Amino acid sequence: MLKKITGIFAALVLCLSMAACNSQKDKSLEANNIDSSSKINVVVSFNPMKELAEAIGGDKIQMSVMVPSGVEAHDFEPKPRDMEALNKAKVFVYNGLGMEGWVDGALKSVNNKSLELVDASKGANLIKIEKHEEEHKENSKEVHGEYDPHIWLSIKEVKIQAKNIKEALIKVDEKNKDYYESNYNSFISKADDLFKEYETKFNSIANKNFVTGHAAFGYLCRDFNLSQNSVEDVFAEGEATAVKIKDLVEYCKKNNIKTIFMEEMASPKVSETLAKEVGAKVEVINTLENEGDYLETMKQNYEKIYNSLK
Repeated sequence: MLKKITGIFAALVLCLSMAACNSQKDKSLEANNIDSSSKINVVVSFNPMKELAEAIGGDKIQMSVMVPSGVEAHDFEPKPRDMEALNKAKVFVYNGLGMEGWVDGALKSVNNKSLELVDASKGANLIKIEKHEEEHKENSKEVHGEYDPHIWLSIKEVKIQAKNIKEALIKVDEKNKDYYESNYNSFISKADDLFKEYETKFNSIANKNFVTGHAAFGYLCRDFNLSQNSVEDVFAEGEATAVKIKDLVEYCKKNNIKTIFMEEMASPKVSETLAKEVGAKVEVINTLENEGDYLETMKQNYEKIYNSLK
């Protein structure tokens, strides 16, 4: 009898213990839900904007990226789920300058009056696209815009983009102003250190010319007084004609080009053909349109370009 009573008592204790654990678990889940809902819902157009928003927003924001990794931002078409994300967002960050030609149309369809829009290019020192780069496509200014949109590939200009994002986050979440300011200042400090390191390196070499498949590095070149010559224009359009390849072969030979850079998402065919003609190697350079830590990726790009020029 005593054993039976003891068994019943043990079972009762076990049940009470499990109930307490479940109650604690429910409270924990509830707390997590509160934490999650307290985050600022941020939608960004594509990966470079994601990297900047994460650097500043940290764990105070909930991130959604519209353009999938591996898809060109100018070729993207928003899906219904993307529009739903914009309707629920507090902040929408996009690069601007025609990089995302679909933005204006998408925003006209959004029913979210409180959405804070961040054109991250606002205030940047822009490079105007030269006329000859637009001749291949009628009305290309209307399609793409008249300025080179690749400002995130400049350490100098990306600081302006980061500032625009920081100010938007503070506007919608002022109570965490100090947090955003601290993250922003940390990012700027690291960016400045990286710039100074490679400014010294690039200033130490006489050769300033390199070749890319896509003319995306105009701002980077301006930062360090370099010069790019490319198969395709700023918007990765145009044809690699026999005349263009011939001109690039002559350019490579004249400037002792040992490396032909190509972007991750580009076809290697033209770059490989050009490299074979001039006895150069092909190396991938990163425009950050796929996943990748911003400062680390930029450092890798700088090092590759620097080593190719030595």
